[in-house]
Amino acid sequence: MDQSKLEILDILEDEEQAIWIVTYADLMTLLLVFFILMYAISSLNLLKFKTVLASIQVSLGEEKPGIGLLEIVKVPEQLDQKISLADLSGLRTREHELLGDIDDLIQEKKLGKYIIAQISEGKIYIQIRGKVLFNSGAAQLNDDAKPILDKIISIIQDYVEFDVNIKGHTDNTPISTAQFASNWELSAIRATTVLKYFIDGEVNPMRLTATGYGDFLPLVANNSAENRAINRRVEFVLERETK
Repeated sequence: MDQSKLEILDILEDEEQAIWIVTYADLMTLLLVFFILMYAISSLNLLKFKTVLASIQVSLGEEKPGIGLLEIVKVPEQLDQKISLADLSGLRTREHELLGDIDDLIQEKKLGKYIIAQISEGKIYIQIRGKVLFNSGAAQLNDDAKPILDKIISIIQDYVEFDVNIKGHTDNTPISTAQFASNWELSAIRATTVLKYFIDGEVNPMRLTATGYGDFLPLVANNSAENRAINRRVEFVLERETK
């Protein structure tokens, strides 16, 4: 067999051995398109979606791609925060979007000492310290509380699929007045007062519930003025409606 035929056989053998690269490249391309589609669907940003699709280059020899995934994903500025898979991929759920809006409200009003928001098991928990909403021993909303509640109403109106459970809590300091026989009555009336304010703000009453817990569910021990202030609170539990 002459030399030219041997060279042709060597080339064919090399191509057969390297054919797996084509399959691998196809798989990577499909995965890339899949994640881009998921991102586009989750964000509903059709303009960015079209831009990303237009920039996809399937040429394996290209040195500089158009738009890469790292350019699409927004990395949180505060690196000390926990970064979830949703953050890295851009696939943020409605729960995380809602929590983000609440966090924006807290930062805008500089209420980090008095309002805490977090997500757990698909539910959004918002804790508002009692003195932000009510004076000690009272169930009438402070004037300063109304703009905060108005903001919360505005946010939850954008997330109509979430029900809102309003929970009133007190510390263990005994109360016995003509209006409130115990802390349980005080906490229940406070929760109901907030519920009525939400209804006045045109929140669908079918989304709302109000419960008073008195001093039965403290966050910390009621052994100091600071701790008792923490336990005096109104909580909002936002949960996606189940059908």
